[in-house]
Amino acid sequence: MNNPEQKIWTLHDLLDYDASKFSVVEIQLKNQLTSWIQMTQSLKLKAILLKYQDFTKAHVSRLEGFFKEEKFVSLGAKHQIIQAFIRETDEKLSLCGDGEVKDACLISCIQEINHFKISSYGTAAAFANALGMSKYAELFHEAEANEKQIDDRLTQLAEFEINIRATSPSILTH
Repeated sequence: MNNPEQKIWTLHDLLDYDASKFSVVEIQLKNQLTSWIQMTQSLKLKAILLKYQDFTKAHVSRLEGFFKEEKFVSLGAKHQIIQAFIRETDEKLSLCGDGEVKDACLISCIQEINHFKISSYGTAAAFANALGMSKYAELFHEAEANEKQIDDRLTQLAEFEINIRATSPSILTH
């Protein structure tokens, strides 16, 4: 589905439409992660976010093959949903007065984005499977698995370190 004004008539059209936005989401997130990584206090969180940034780069690269085979380019415009997530994250982070709390805030915001991507890639994998496009179902499933891996790592870090430190931030102990 090359023409954004074209109607969605089939499941294949719907998959093409959704997939065409994936690289835009990944690029916007990859670019934003750079500034969020710089503001984190936790070295473990930085490491996870750097890994997440690597996943986003890999997702874009793998999606290029799908786009080439489907004979279209990704939609170049900004993705409204990811834009809203980024704005909300930046707003919340600007209100955080302590580094420990900021790290907890960043984890929660990234997990919101992450859950959106898990559902998007999972749906695309299901569509590709239904269409007999097993190679692309695997691509989307792998991206979904990457998102789940990052989500699990962020959850573990939050539960066993970041959230505990954020309950008594250093700003309150001085």
